[in-house]
Formats: sequence, C-alpha cells, structure tokens
Amino acid sequence: MKLDAVADPRRDMHSRLRAEAAIEPDAPATGPVTKETQVIAIYGKGGIGKSFTLANLSYMLARLGKKVLLIGCDPKSDTTSLLFGGRACPTIIQTASLRKEAGLEVTISDVCFKRDGVFAMELGGPEVGRGCGGRGIIHGFEILEKLGFHDWDFDYVLLDFLGDVVCGGFGLPIA
Repeated sequence: MKLDAVADPRRDMHSRLRAEAAIEPDAPATGPVTKETQVIAIYGKGGIGKSFTLANLSYMLARLGKKVLLIGCDPKSDTTSLLFGGRACPTIIQTASLRKEAGLEVTISDVCFKRDGVFAMELGGPEVGRGCGGRGIIHGFEILEKLGFHDWDFDYVLLDFLGDVVCGGFGLPIA
C-alpha cells in the first residue's frame, strides 16, 4: 500500500479551513447609524486584562471628545480603580443599601463619578460566597433604569463583566 493512497484527515481539514478563509467578508455597513449609543461589553475569565483594557479605552474615547460611561459589572468592583488612583468607586449596591437604611432615595450623583472625562460606576455585588453575583448585577441595572440610564445620551457605554460565572444575571445587560 502506498502512503499517498491513505487519506490524511489533517490535510483535508487544512484544505477546508483555507477555503473558508478565502471567502471575502461582507462589506461594512455604510448606511445611516441606527443606534446612537454604542455598547461595548467585554466578558472573560478573571485576570486577563478586561478592566485594564476598558479603563484605558474609556479614557482614550473621552480624550477624543466622546461622552463615555464605564460600568463595572464584576462583584469585585475593580473596573474603576485604574481611573481613580487605585481606589474603586463606591458600588451602586452598597450605596443603595445605605441610602435605603437611611430612608433616602438613590440619586445619580451618589453612584456615578467622573474623572478625566469618563463617567464611571460600579454595580458591585455580594461578598464572595455570600450571595448571587448575577442578582447583584440585575439589581444594579434596575436602579440604573429607575435613574433614567437610557436617557443619558452617552456615545459609548463600556461594560466589564466577569465572564467565567454561569449565571443569567450576567447576561441581562446585553439583552
């Protein structure tokens, strides 16, 4: 039996991959923009640089004159720390709890902070092992909706998610 006569499954796979890669992509959309606010969400395993990347991206977009909101959607609440000199913003969850105990309503100035042109906030969540992080995300977005989040007219909203958690609460903001 000749060696050439034996089918090499790797060669077949390589051929298929090359053929797929040679297909031209669709042309980019050139029509009018149908959505004013661009939402960018990054999900991923912890420690891969999501917060670092989004903090820098938000800063650069603000430097270009864009109105940017950076939202940390990780119970660790570390998204905003790069912008604020190593200290994260107080979280929406903590602030809402403290305001509720005091009989006060949450206002946007209680939970949204600005530095170098970037508006930033942390949703927060329960302490590790003390509750559902996804539920914290849902609760945080419910508060934002009550505060009129959809009417703030940002050019970009950047969302930083802990993506190695399997929970519906972490998918809510994308929906």
